[in-house]
Formats: sequence, C-alpha cells, structure tokens
Amino acid sequence: MTSCVALLIAAPASRQGKTTLTAGLARLHARAGRRVQVFKCGPDFLDPYWHELASGRPVYQLDLWINGEQDIRERLHRAAQESDLILIEGVMGLHDGKPSAADIARLLGIPVLCILSAAAMADTFGAVAYGLRHYPHPSGQPLPWAGVLANHVGSERHAGMLSESVVEDHFWGHLPRDAGFSLPERHLGLVVAQEVEDATARLDAVADALAKTALGALPWEPGCGASASASAAAAETGNERQASSWQDWRIAFPAPPKQALPQLLRDRTIAVARDAALCFIYAANLEALHGMGAEVVFFSPLANEALPPCDAVWLPGGYPELHAEALGRATTSRDSMAAHVAAGKPVWAECGGMMLLFERLTQKDGSTQALWGLLPGEVTMQPRLAALGSQQLDWGIGTLRGHTFHHSRCTTPLEPIAHTQRPSTGENVDALYRHGCIMASYFHAWFASNPAVTASLFGASRAP
Repeated sequence: MTSCVALLIAAPASRQGKTTLTAGLARLHARAGRRVQVFKCGPDFLDPYWHELASGRPVYQLDLWINGEQDIRERLHRAAQESDLILIEGVMGLHDGKPSAADIARLLGIPVLCILSAAAMADTFGAVAYGLRHYPHPSGQPLPWAGVLANHVGSERHAGMLSESVVEDHFWGHLPRDAGFSLPERHLGLVVAQEVEDATARLDAVADALAKTALGALPWEPGCGASASASAAAAETGNERQASSWQDWRIAFPAPPKQALPQLLRDRTIAVARDAALCFIYAANLEALHGMGAEVVFFSPLANEALPPCDAVWLPGGYPELHAEALGRATTSRDSMAAHVAAGKPVWAECGGMMLLFERLTQKDGSTQALWGLLPGEVTMQPRLAALGSQQLDWGIGTLRGHTFHHSRCTTPLEPIAHTQRPSTGENVDALYRHGCIMASYFHAWFASNPAVTASLFGASRAP
C-alpha cells in the first residue's frame, strides 16, 4: 500500500482562484525541496502549464469519464510512489458535472481544500463554505474535508469577518486582493505560462503570500503539533483544526491491476507539432503513443522547421489564430507537410491543427490570413465560444473519448465521414473530415481511451 500527502483544490465556481492556489502551493513546496505532483480535473490544457512551471514536473488530467477510474487509480498510485505531495485542481465548481471533482474526492478519499472569492462578501462566506461541505450526495457518503481559504480579501478587518463566519469548516487564512496574484487570460483560458515573462515571479508572489497563512505555517514533519502562527490563528478564529501537520492529509493509494497498452504503433515514427501555436498536448497522450510502441519526434511549424522523417503526423490544437501571419509564412513546414501528404502518409489534425491546414483564416476583426491550403475551405473566429464539452467518437472498431473547446467555425466543401457525439444525449457535435490521407476534426482525443481507434488515426490499422 503506497501513501502520499494529497489535497484536492476546489471552489464554488470558476474564477475563484483554484489555479492560483494550486500553483502557489506547488511552488511553495517545490521551493522547499519537496517532490510535488499536480493533476488537473477535466480535460484542460492551459492550467497545467502553470502547474508544470510551479512544480517542475509534467501535469496529468483526471476525468472519471474520459480517463476512466482504472487509469486515474494507476496514475495516482504511480504519483504516490514518486512524490511527497499530490495536488489535484478541480474543475468549475466543486459539485459541477457528472462526474464532478467532489465525486473524485469521495471515490479516492482525498480531502478537499476550497478557495472562495470573498469579494463583496462577509458572513455569507461561512454559509457558502458550510454548503460546499455538506451538499448532499446520493450515496450519503460525506465529503472528505480539509478546509477553506479566502481569496480577494480587501483588508485584515475583512479577513477577520470571514474567519468569524466559518463555524466548523476549518478556515486556513486568506490571500489579499492584489493584481500581482492574477494570472493573465485570453479567449480560451489562461495564457500559457511560458509566454508570460514574469510567470515565475507571479508564482513566487502567491507562494510567499500562502507562506504567511495558517496553511503555509502548517508543519510538514509527521507527529508535529501546529506551528506557533497556526496555533495563534486557530485561537483567534475559535476554529478547531482538522490537521496538525501536512501528514494528517496522507492518503493510501492501493496498486490497481496494471493494464499494458497493445503495441499497435510499434516501429512507427510519429511527428508531433509542438510550439506556442500548437501546444494543446496531453502529456498522457504522448505517454500513450510511447506505450503503444511509437517513436515520437517533434517539430515547430512556428519556427518554420521541416517535418522530420516519420510515418505519420499529429497536429494538435493550440492558438494558430494568434500566430496566423507567421504560420502563413512557414513555407518550409508547409511544403514538407504537403510532400508528406502527397506520399499518402497519415495526418491526424485536431482543432487548431486542423485550422492550420485550411486555405485561410478570418479573424474577429475581419482580417484574413492565408494558411497552408491542404484542406479546402476556411475557418472564421467567433466572438463567443463555439463548442465546449465531453465528446466521443464511435468509429466502427470502437469508441474514442475526448472533448471539444473552440472559438472558430470552419466552412468546407468536404462532407463529414462521421461526427462526435455528446455522451449524455448522443447528439452529433463536431464533424470528422477525411481528405486523402488527412483526418481532421475539432475533437481533442484521449488516446488511451481506445488504442485501436488511435492506431487507425495514425494509419497503423485499416480505418473503417
């Protein structure tokens, strides 16, 4: 039985500070020399970049529907063997979604630490905390609980009012309202950490602020009582602490049966586009390709690099609209991709990768940029989100799971060969196009959910 200190960071809604708290805690403990493994609930690509910078380690997604329970248990067991601390950032609100972050916490027995934005709030803070903890679940199983931390606090007096409102739900302190803690955003979510010049300084600022809270003062060593500052905070608030050291949040992660991936991509080389324009890549998808026997090599269209020798290409999602002019000038990358296609070698292009292959892109301001022209048609950026949610692709030989999240629409003479569906309703959502050896869709696939379908996307088996 392997055990590790673990917390699930949640909130009543988005934009409360989940990513800020998770990344700040990861930075705080990584600076102290601890091995921190961060996970993200749901199929998010962007928050993990901040967590990776904070922890210094790859970040993996946890979604009970997309991954499945077996995959989640395997990842957490492995992480517990290699880490001192596991942090899991929730998705949306704590109880949102089916399954929700609260469902993961209950399933695995991981205590929940909630961050609540306290802007324009006083005693209601305690009511929200109480409701999050005691919201009923069909199983009747109580929610494992670590406590709450306030965000966007205006003053020490404000912090005192919040603390007094919390009756039994373990108040661990607050983060002041300070623009230095905010993480920059754009239309799909947070700006990728590597694009922010002072990203590390921002993380250090949050870590420094957390170090001054009762949570930050909680000792790491097993068997220790609360530190002086944590004890003083407890005396001031009258709240009984649930933990006297971080070790009180140590959770057992039993070893599940190991499931090896079939070697359906053995002796095949897959070239993956990876740069600031095409950066929506699950670390787990790269692991899946390796696990299926493929050799993975990388190239950068944004740097106008030629396609390396390969049997197949994966063009992942990203932000081609932010780099459209440079991508349009990337003639070396475009021509080598055209030669690959002319040779009849497979290409799997998803979301932003598909956008790049169309003839042109129209921005929200009406300006137009020529792209690579390997797919007929064009894409147009939309003022609002065009699609969002979990999806599945039923593909003759099996079902591949994943999700969609995009701000553009495409217009093409190509007829779809299939559509993804919403798992809850079976409703058709995104088209799947085939043009010669190119397969393209807005669908972001989770490769390990069906290795046979994944292998067919890369030409390793007969596609239906």
